[in-house]
Amino acid sequence: MPDFDNCLSPIVKPYRFSIAKWESVAIPHEINRWIFDSYEKSDDEVHMVTEYFSSVERIKTLKSEIQAINAGNRQGDSASLEAELNSLQEQRMALEGTVEKIIERQIRESLAQQGIFNPIDKYIRLKVDFPPVNFELEKPPCSLVVSPRDRIETVREILLLPNLSLKEIEGIEAKVDKLGVSSLVVELGGCATYPTFVTNESSLRFTIDTATEEWVHQYLVFKPLGFLYLLDLTGVSRNYEVATINEALAGMFSKEIGSILCEKYYPEYENDVNQNQTESEFDYNREMREIRKTVDKYLARGEIEQAEEFMEWKRQYLASKGYYIRKLNQAYFAFYGAYADRPTSISPIGRELNELRSQSASLKDFLNTAAAMTSRQNLIDVLNKNQ
Repeated sequence: MPDFDNCLSPIVKPYRFSIAKWESVAIPHEINRWIFDSYEKSDDEVHMVTEYFSSVERIKTLKSEIQAINAGNRQGDSASLEAELNSLQEQRMALEGTVEKIIERQIRESLAQQGIFNPIDKYIRLKVDFPPVNFELEKPPCSLVVSPRDRIETVREILLLPNLSLKEIEGIEAKVDKLGVSSLVVELGGCATYPTFVTNESSLRFTIDTATEEWVHQYLVFKPLGFLYLLDLTGVSRNYEVATINEALAGMFSKEIGSILCEKYYPEYENDVNQNQTESEFDYNREMREIRKTVDKYLARGEIEQAEEFMEWKRQYLASKGYYIRKLNQAYFAFYGAYADRPTSISPIGRELNELRSQSASLKDFLNTAAAMTSRQNLIDVLNKNQ
């Protein structure tokens, strides 16, 4: 699609995130940190980590309260809240580097417990950690996701600058949509650069899972599945099926490591990943699956406008139930549909990978069996062979 890319390029150029530029700063910083930072393991590491994430939660609460006061929606002393906010932000920044090191080591220990060290230890029995688990608690870049309007499939993913305003995001999407496609700018929770980005605005369990998930993506690059996914991400050879297997595998693997790690160090946070789910008669996951199925039927009949009208109607309906989605379109489902391990997904790949995990002798066997795959047919063949 050279003509499309020629039209897309000037739209995104002012907002593109440069991985090379970021790496040129981040890698020397990491090298300097590992050489000169003199942190030794201590007995209060768990307390330091939980204190950090308590600060993160309180910071989010304070920001919401200050915003509400400034908007005139509630009474309160914004000056005192601002003072507390500034103090907590300083406290968080002071702990950030130490918390990164602690969680990195805990993830490495959890991987080693499963006998997972590097992508080539099957051939060379070296207990060397590679790629090194290394992440920074920092706001990740955004991602512009582009899907055709007549089907749900990611055809372009472009990293954009973090901290884009809503006005900038909507402006980018409006211009891209005029090219005859469906677009969505997504705020990422993590990004598999090196070191990995992990958002500094989320919970402890989310941070552990995301840091592990992005490490898995780095690990998989040295395997057939991950290498093909890299070709997909760079646009060299698009393969939505491989992308879905890769994302689902990384998600499943990271959640299992996250559970192992939390059980050992943070048992009270083990179910933290589900703490935002509320008990009600309304089943959000089921609703999203039904929406996706209906949209697929519309698109299969060539009824694009009807599909888009249906998605907007359902978006408003979900908002009435307390689930706000800024933009529900083909690009939304293309992006989130690749996460086949999630309960909102309709892809059979998540169920098939779960079956493969149940057939695997260990987490390491599961990872390496899936990592050798180059298509969904490989996955089906392995499952049939194991029956």
